[in-house]
Amino acid sequence: MIKPHGADALNSLLVTDNAARERLLAEAATLPSLLLSSAAAANAVMLGGGYFTPLSGYMNVADALSVAEKMHTVDGLFWPVPVLNLSNDTSAISNARRIALRDPNVDGEPVIAVMDVDAIETLSDEQKQRITEKVFGTLEAAHPGVAVFQAQGNQCVSGSIQVLNLSYFESDFPGTFQTAVQIREDIATRGWEKVVAFQTRNPMHLAHEELCRMAMDRLDADGIAIHMLLGKLKTGDIPADVRDACIRKMVDVYFPANSVLVSGYGFDMLYAGPREAVLHAVFRQNMGATHLIVGRDHAGVGDYYGPFDAQAIFDEVPDGALEIEIFSADHTAWSKKLNKVVMMREAPDHTPEDYVFLSGTKVREMLGDGIAPPPEFSRPEVAQILMDHYRSEIAGIPA
Repeated sequence: MIKPHGADALNSLLVTDNAARERLLAEAATLPSLLLSSAAAANAVMLGGGYFTPLSGYMNVADALSVAEKMHTVDGLFWPVPVLNLSNDTSAISNARRIALRDPNVDGEPVIAVMDVDAIETLSDEQKQRITEKVFGTLEAAHPGVAVFQAQGNQCVSGSIQVLNLSYFESDFPGTFQTAVQIREDIATRGWEKVVAFQTRNPMHLAHEELCRMAMDRLDADGIAIHMLLGKLKTGDIPADVRDACIRKMVDVYFPANSVLVSGYGFDMLYAGPREAVLHAVFRQNMGATHLIVGRDHAGVGDYYGPFDAQAIFDEVPDGALEIEIFSADHTAWSKKLNKVVMMREAPDHTPEDYVFLSGTKVREMLGDGIAPPPEFSRPEVAQILMDHYRSEIAGIPA
């Protein structure tokens, strides 16, 4: 199986021994505590699950700036996005060397991790702007990732952590949420060697489904891992439980047995386009995938990135920095000429009128009105789940 990033074995920071976890929880009750931002809590979950191997905790300012500017830490580890614990107020932990970290996303704000504090530094406004510009490619507050990052505060708390639980993901998404450790075990049990990962924060329409098939066929892969984001999204995105139901229905009905692994991960979406695409590659390598599908406007939002910027950035990845390979895909859509889904770059004789196109706004209107999109766009079983969601959540009618 493919090696984890920068290590011979996964560096999972989750404390799995019950006795050790109980000791740490007892200790945490005596320690100064810091309430995390949702983003920092998600970073703790990713560290706990081994997705952020080989990191041992949150980065300091020097590493964050180096990663933002050069995509590597001060010590030379390739990494595309700073992994930070930023706070507006660190007065409760000033001068503390060991602290408890509390989870803002669970009732009662329980302890999610115990941290050995290396430093508490102030990130200057200029430094924060520089990180923002390099990671997100824009300083516009209208960008959802920029808005979240800018709101996190300027106090940077760095150091190693021991993770005591995986927040709300295990309880809210049983059977779907998996750590990188668990996915590697799943892949090994299935006997897969060549594994294609497909990243999604949305339900999968027919074009996405066919893109997965194209990648599997062309790479002669043993299976595909559909890996959905389960954390915080921007307003208007489909909730994770609905997305999960759609994807599972599609896989159950339209894919052969033991060809697809459906799972999810506990991270808040950054909408950072190219940089987030590289981060996706890092933690897909850590979970055991050998290839990652990177499509048009991967991890993008609005018009902040060019349609293929998320593919072009991999040309900047130093040779040998990553073992995972990229399957570069164009936009896929149903061809009226060929009666199948095609990649647009592979149909040079087509005009826009030759494809079945529906805007996101149009699809939402149809679903809200109880009208299923055409079968050339969406599987009817998937459309039904989405119509039920829009009826209950938007129209206020019980599903």
